[in-house]
Amino acid sequence: MRRFLISFLILALILPASAAPPPATANWPEAGQRWIKKYRAKPEPLAVPAVIQMLSHSGALKEPDSSGLYVGFLAGVLNANPKKAQAIIEKTLPLPFEDQWIVIRAVAYSQIPDWRNHMSVLAARLPDRRVMAERYLSGELPTLNQIALEPYKPGTVEKVQSFFNGDMFFKDKEKEKEEKKRQITFASNAELIDTLWGIYFATGREGPIAQIVTLLPWSKERDSVDKLTIGSMARFTLASNAARDADLLRVLKNLQERQPKKVKPILAEVIEAAELADTARLGKDALAALDELKRKGPGSTRDLLTWGSVGQAAVSAGCLGLAVASVGTAGIPCVVGGALSTGALRYIGSSGGVE
Repeated sequence: MRRFLISFLILALILPASAAPPPATANWPEAGQRWIKKYRAKPEPLAVPAVIQMLSHSGALKEPDSSGLYVGFLAGVLNANPKKAQAIIEKTLPLPFEDQWIVIRAVAYSQIPDWRNHMSVLAARLPDRRVMAERYLSGELPTLNQIALEPYKPGTVEKVQSFFNGDMFFKDKEKEKEEKKRQITFASNAELIDTLWGIYFATGREGPIAQIVTLLPWSKERDSVDKLTIGSMARFTLASNAARDADLLRVLKNLQERQPKKVKPILAEVIEAAELADTARLGKDALAALDELKRKGPGSTRDLLTWGSVGQAAVSAGCLGLAVASVGTAGIPCVVGGALSTGALRYIGSSGGVE
């Protein structure tokens, strides 16, 4: 604790009052979250390492699933200050083993030109996290701009062809190994919404908000609880934050005219809810939709009779993946902690938001 107090004392002397991080005696991690949200109004990148260290000291970084906000924020700060990246990384370390992952992932997500060089240095400096660093360097783990919306799934025709080609029984070993590799997607990793929010709070840029907007059609999803949950998180967090942030509301309005037909009406609902401070309604709608999907099952299953008679073999092949995918979807990914969106459903039904 003494080291943290010294760091904060030094920062308080060299930084403007509005940029200085909250004192060590503040209520962490909530104090850190509030500071992060206001950071873009007067950015001070050299104050960020002390905030990350205090978040670590408070235990806020131990669960990656609820730390997407902090990953995105640190990545955004690095992206906005590439010439200061090495200094920021150096000042953020040392961190205890359980929290070192955040620096490695933030560098991988930062998209700064020399992120690979920084990652190589981290691999050497943090030997216990070398495997993680090397997997980003090798491409086994994706950088943020490489993450797909959802995993690729073969359609019914491809499954039938695969069956008759014998692929279902005699798979190529390399192909099978590739298929087993863990896929990180927005559909399966709800914390990525928090990561995008963190980047926005660090930079104030339109890009991460535009990416969250692309997830809005999932708020009307009828087949996947995960996608419906994530789409609802995107819808709710956009409205909740825009209701308290005029700059964000303007960003959403600027984005509206450039959206495809499937996005534009949902974004209009978000903007209206923000303007009227009526975010609770969006939350109640989301819970109702989730409840219906969990009670009645996937919409495509309910609509099977409309497909016509295509033969038992074809129907079985086409529905096999759906049946397997539905296993384990009874739970809704909703974590607590530093998350903005993965914890969004905690706020649904109230007029609260992320302060």
